Parts: sequence; structure tokens; C-alpha cells
Amino acid sequence: MRPKITIVGAGNVGATAAHWAATKEMGDVVLVDIIEGMPQGKALDLLETGPVEGFDTRVIGTNDYEETENSDVVVITSGLARKPGMSREDLLAKNKEIVTAVTKEIVNRSPKSILIVVTNPLDTMSYLVKKVSGFARNRVIGMAGVLDSARFRSFIARDLNCSVEDVQAFVLGGHGDEMVPLPRYSTVAGIPLPELMSQEQIDRIVSRTRKGGGEIVALLKTGSAYYCPSAAAVQMVEAILKDKKRILPCSAYLEGEYGLSDIYFGVPVKLGCDGVEGIIEVKLTPEEKAALDRSAASVKKSILELGF
Repeated sequence: MRPKITIVGAGNVGATAAHWAATKEMGDVVLVDIIEGMPQGKALDLLETGPVEGFDTRVIGTNDYEETENSDVVVITSGLARKPGMSREDLLAKNKEIVTAVTKEIVNRSPKSILIVVTNPLDTMSYLVKKVSGFARNRVIGMAGVLDSARFRSFIARDLNCSVEDVQAFVLGGHGDEMVPLPRYSTVAGIPLPELMSQEQIDRIVSRTRKGGGEIVALLKTGSAYYCPSAAAVQMVEAILKDKKRILPCSAYLEGEYGLSDIYFGVPVKLGCDGVEGIIEVKLTPEEKAALDRSAASVKKSILELGF
């Protein structure tokens, strides 16, 4: 039997995630949304793409959760998208209710699943999902660092006029303007970034990475990013279903790592069939640690507003 991947939310992020997952043939895909006809229509359209692109993935769209039963991995994208002038924290009250209801539905039908949270504010919603689900920390993971590091890598590659495949970038911290890109741990073909760029170039790229989501929101005017966020989530799904043991930056629940506890926060993790199979701690300079603490304070503030 093929693995089952449920994607909750058939908007731009969810539908595009279904697209990536289907074309990679990682398992059958169930697309869920409350809007009647939308998930069914998008799923059918995607299913009919199979003969053209050469994939045999079964794709189902539904307005309820019966078809999601016994899912292996569930990607939660449902919630309101960020609009111009709206911070991720502004979304908190609106998305808390939505994500709570979704989590309860999923847990009832797929109690052994691994949950990947994409809804913003990302770290706070991941914390919410863990508390509502009651799952162990390895089975609730936030998608943030893969997206943030992809933006960082893209900007580095453009500045150096080199392939993104040779660029590795490292981002820690909360998913927002207080994230902490770490140039010292970022490389191009193994060469540390500070040896290839001036400090001025690095500072400019770091700033753009921190504001990457807002830049796209400002350009689109009526929505937010969805190609890269969905691809990032599916890369995490693939690492889990194929037990790849990939080292990826994700939002994970910390229990003392980096001096932080009872918080979802972006750190490098090992992703495999059991979800988060390890958290990797790196040495930080005093300046890097101070930046990380500022980011953690921002996330903690948002988590406290959940009322747990």
C-alpha cells in the first residue's frame, strides 16, 4: 500500500504542495478544504495531469476528513494568508481557531501521523498543533527554515552568479523578521561565505532574507508566497516518507537545546521516518546568541498569546 499524504487547505500553498507531491510519486494525495468543489476540482485537474507528466499518483479532493483516515503525513496549510501591512502575529487570533479544529479532525482519524505545519505565524501554530494533538515533539514539525534558507541560497547564488546547487545556507530562529541567518555557517562549494563576499554584500542579503516573505506580499498585493513554501513542505514530506535522514532547518519543539525550552523554534534537525530524529546544536558567537535570544523572545511573546 502506498503512503497517504493529506494536505489540509486547497489554496495556493496547499494545491501547489499537492502538485509537487503528486509529481514526485511519494504517495497518494488527499486535498481537503471547506470550500465546496474547490479541492475536488483541483484534485481532478491534477489527476488528469498524470498522463502528461507521467505520474500515477492517486489524488482525491474532499470537504470532509473521512478520506484522510490513516494518513502517514499531514501538511496543514489552512488559515488566512498574510496581507500587505499585516505581520505574522496579526494572524494569530484568526488562525488559532482554524488550526485547532483541523488538528482535532486529523488526530481523530490519523493518530499515528506526522504533522507538518505551514500556517502562519508558523512557530506559534506549530506549538498550538503540538498542544492540541498531544503528539510527541518528534511528530509535529514546522516548515520554516527550509523556506528561509532557500531564499538565502537564492540571493547568494544571484550575487555570486553561481548555481544554487552549490550553495548551502544556514538560518536559525523564528520564522519572521527576527530570524537569524548565519553567514559563518553558509558555504558555496564548501567555501565559507565570508571568504567570497564583502560584509556589505552579506548584510544586504541577510536583510533581504529576513524580509523575504514581506517582499513577496508587497509585490503580489493580494496574497503571499506559495511556490517555495509548498516545495519546502514537500521536501520535508519526502525526507520523512523515504527515511532520508536529511539535515534540514525546521521549527522544532525545544527542551533545553540552545538554552530554550517550551518553544517551537527554527533549528537544524535530522528528518527521517520518525519525524524529528535529532536536533543539532552548533556553537554560536555572543552576537549570534544575542540575535537568537531576541528572536526567541518574539516567538515566546506570540506563544503566550495563545493562552496555554
